[in-house]
Amino acid sequence: MINQLSWKVGGQQGEGIESTGEIFSIALNRLGYYLYGYRHFSSRIKGGHTNNKIRVSTTQVRSISDDLDILVAFDQETIDVNYKELHENGVIIADAKFSPKKPEDTQAAMYAVPFTDMATELGTSLMKNMVAIGATSAILDLDIQVFAEVVQEIFGRKGQQVVDKNMEAIKAGYEYTKEQLGGAQTMQLEKADGQKRLFMIGNDAIALGALAGGCRFMAAYPITPASEIMEYLIKKLPALGGTVIQTEDEIAAVTMAIGANYGGVRTITASAGPGLSLKMEAIGLAGITETPVVIVDTQRGGPSTGLPTKQEQSDLMAMIYGTHGEIPKIVMAPSTVQEAFYDAAEAFNLAEEYQCPVILLTDLQLSLGKQTVEPLNYEKVEIRRGKLATEELPEIENKGYFKRYEVTEDGVSPRVIPGMKNGIHHVTGVEHDETGKPSESAANRIAQMDKRLRKVSNLKFDTPIHKYAPHEEADLLIVGFNSTRGTIEEAMGRLEKDGLKVNHAHVRLVHPFPAEEMMQLVQSAKKVAVIENNATGQLANIIKMNVGSHEKIHKILKYDGNPFLPQEVHTKCKELF
Repeated sequence: MINQLSWKVGGQQGEGIESTGEIFSIALNRLGYYLYGYRHFSSRIKGGHTNNKIRVSTTQVRSISDDLDILVAFDQETIDVNYKELHENGVIIADAKFSPKKPEDTQAAMYAVPFTDMATELGTSLMKNMVAIGATSAILDLDIQVFAEVVQEIFGRKGQQVVDKNMEAIKAGYEYTKEQLGGAQTMQLEKADGQKRLFMIGNDAIALGALAGGCRFMAAYPITPASEIMEYLIKKLPALGGTVIQTEDEIAAVTMAIGANYGGVRTITASAGPGLSLKMEAIGLAGITETPVVIVDTQRGGPSTGLPTKQEQSDLMAMIYGTHGEIPKIVMAPSTVQEAFYDAAEAFNLAEEYQCPVILLTDLQLSLGKQTVEPLNYEKVEIRRGKLATEELPEIENKGYFKRYEVTEDGVSPRVIPGMKNGIHHVTGVEHDETGKPSESAANRIAQMDKRLRKVSNLKFDTPIHKYAPHEEADLLIVGFNSTRGTIEEAMGRLEKDGLKVNHAHVRLVHPFPAEEMMQLVQSAKKVAVIENNATGQLANIIKMNVGSHEKIHKILKYDGNPFLPQEVHTKCKELF
């Protein structure tokens, strides 16, 4: 019996690889297993190698595994590209159609199962993925009826005959593989706890969090890996009186979002690195007009088109310093799917309370990786609108203008919705006085600039750094952000077994940077390892800028388009000693 399984299916894009992984993982999630999935896919609609690696466990997991138990291959390339991940007791299940060849340097067992031929005999070769699921079930000694409910949900709208045929395909794959196994020992998963949990990608969690946080409008342009946020809200917003507009480009999307927020509607826009580059001037407009706006950046491989379907964390500096001039800005970095939900909702509160752009920074692994999520607590979500006037405004002497940009002690000015009586004021992208009227006065410039910038110096943010610091004097502090959290946590356990005292700091508020909290953690460690998916160590450099201790800080970087594995972090950290 095993308490954890690593399973991967691969083939050519468009062959049903994603649906194979989806059906397999949803069924196991409903049995109560914890799952973590990561898709490797090409930046094209059809063709090119793709795979879906899914980790199944009886306990919570937040990273992909180092090795592989079962590899399901629809072509030879899948074997050639992925077989080295298989451990010595691993299994390859391959479609007999392409006469699979097992590499000489692997001890893994291989079973050729006629996925395509069996599916064709049942009516269509498209069902070969279902045959593969049946074959996997045989290896795991899993009752194929666990897939019946999922198959019914996915194919029920096509009629019962289609549902039955797909179940027949699963059964055929199961029985054929069982016969091939003979009496060979199978991999049996320990029984799960049967608890019902969500299973979702980070983008869906962000969209759901936006809904819970009062978002009723989205303006966006499709781009990988952010498009699912828009697709989710297209389906859900109309039922709540909201809508989504697919704009002609990213500039239109962000300016439309700014306009809607100015009108009092909580609005979101989402993109990836190239889109954020286009949005930068408008983000500056939101900063100087002190208009709330929530922007999601799902990081991917850059620069330019770069690696649009691969993992990277290289937008950090751009999100903090990308705009020309200096504006107040908040940059949040959730580290789990569950946290993405709560942070998305909270982003709207912060945007309105501090009247500035809020960027929700994720990465491809977090946005598109599918994982088990504990039930969400909607009672934790609250709506706070800051200094937005909700009652009738007092009449202004001499019929003057409303002081929309009034200089205040906390840096936040009163805000009104257009059309409110006694709330008339100017709005412009040039420097302005308290009523919004353009002004080039030196004294006014200083007063307005200082007012805007001191807003975020008073920022109240729950848990700016996730801290696991059991050691007052640690040998090593590991620091990361976004999706590397689970990988770091797993590597820490191995380092502790090696005899090292290890603390962990995962940055959730990137800007304004929580320097004081980080300084305490850095000072209590002999060495600091910063784990990030970029080539220059952007987070490490930000820590140096805010905290110092340059001699302690070591960069552990990966920028080949793939996420970190726990063993990689473990090995690189050990090399520091």
